[in-house]
Amino acid sequence: MGRVKASLTLLLALCFGGEVLAQTLPPQARSALQAAQLPESALAVWIAPIGADPQPRLAWRETAPHNPASLAKLVTTWAALEQLGPAWRWRTPVWLSGQLDPQNGVFKGDIHIAGRGDPTQVIERLWLQLRELRQLGLRELRGDFVLDNQAFAPDGQQPADFDGEPWRPGNVRPDALLFNFKSWTVQIRPDPARSLAWLSSELPLPLAQASVAMRPGPCAAPRAALRANWAQPAITAGQALRFDGFWPSACGLHRWPLADADPDSYNARLLAALWREVGGVLTGRVRSGPAPRTEAPALEWLSPPLAEVVRDINKHSNNLMAEQLGLSLALQAGLEPATADGARQHLAGWLQRRLAWAPERFVWDRASGLSRQTRLTAQQLGQLLQAAWDSPVMPEFLASLPLAGLDGTLQRDPGRFGGALASAHLKTGSLRDVHALAGYLLARSGQRYVVVLLLEHPQAAAGRAALDALLRWAADD
Repeated sequence: MGRVKASLTLLLALCFGGEVLAQTLPPQARSALQAAQLPESALAVWIAPIGADPQPRLAWRETAPHNPASLAKLVTTWAALEQLGPAWRWRTPVWLSGQLDPQNGVFKGDIHIAGRGDPTQVIERLWLQLRELRQLGLRELRGDFVLDNQAFAPDGQQPADFDGEPWRPGNVRPDALLFNFKSWTVQIRPDPARSLAWLSSELPLPLAQASVAMRPGPCAAPRAALRANWAQPAITAGQALRFDGFWPSACGLHRWPLADADPDSYNARLLAALWREVGGVLTGRVRSGPAPRTEAPALEWLSPPLAEVVRDINKHSNNLMAEQLGLSLALQAGLEPATADGARQHLAGWLQRRLAWAPERFVWDRASGLSRQTRLTAQQLGQLLQAAWDSPVMPEFLASLPLAGLDGTLQRDPGRFGGALASAHLKTGSLRDVHALAGYLLARSGQRYVVVLLLEHPQAAAGRAALDALLRWAADD
């Protein structure tokens, strides 16, 4: 019997170029699953060497459809790099419809700004863009700022629809004209001498209160002790979101990012406040309206290159930026206004053409992976990563993935990765019932592998040790 088993092992090795195809999970992974009380059927694995004949080294339930969670961003970002190119930029056109008096800096007319999906117009860049208007000699606007976001169609969804947590910045809905992710950050500064914690905003927008009470207590769940009050309209008579509860004394200085409670008015409030901050005077208002598209714009605001944006999306698993990118791909393909269905069909069609995937073998939903409907297999994601490695945009794509234990979503737990794992580039994926990793791993032997690990189960978060065991197994060849 031992000779038969040895002969079979040799035959497999010869068939797969010296690599033995494993069709059962390594013992260490099985033990980790048992310890977490997770069935082996919850796991799907694809580990294959990169090379001329990339047969898998380990394939386990590789054709079973799974929810990839944020691994869907691998699809979106690689598709964007291939379709648009790493140096492509978003362009936000600006029209000056009126006359400027250079003597006193008074502009009589309207300034139109038309969004085309740029996800990078954070407060620092918007401040510089408004400074650019000031440098044209424009001091006082005797007219309106007119904002045009018609390049994306409204999707009809609300920020709380996915998980009931509208305050999460990742739940902000896409917008063709997106300023600062329609979010802001509250800084909480403890003042033990006064038993208070002071609140301040990074934005020139009013806060409903300046402080909250500070009470003795551990810092285990500070955001549970201090709650954002969503029971009332957040923006009434110039007042912002109110906070209830207290700040635990064991917590230090803290920064809390929050989605704005009134996203429809956010752009107008922020733009007016920043215009005043850069020294501008506004006698009119900030309102919505169409841009004069038949005229050439006076200037264009450019985003950073796509390669930089893709790096931010994958390193930090930014859901909103990924959604903006998916809609932008549809827009660049001529689907205007871009819709959620159009973006979905555009990327699904591209996958069918680029990777020869049969449409009935996968389900593509949202560009960010923030979905319960998306279904991909470990084998399909492995094929995608193999194709991306052979693509002309491989360097930019590889550089966008988090470095194990060093940056992005893999920075939080540096003790988790060491030795050969320190050279891994891995994208994370997590939802309530999904825990996943995928990317590239350089093993001790010098062989580089594509690794896809998908764990889907109500208790998936408990199975991290099993995924780590598979990574170590691959790293040790």
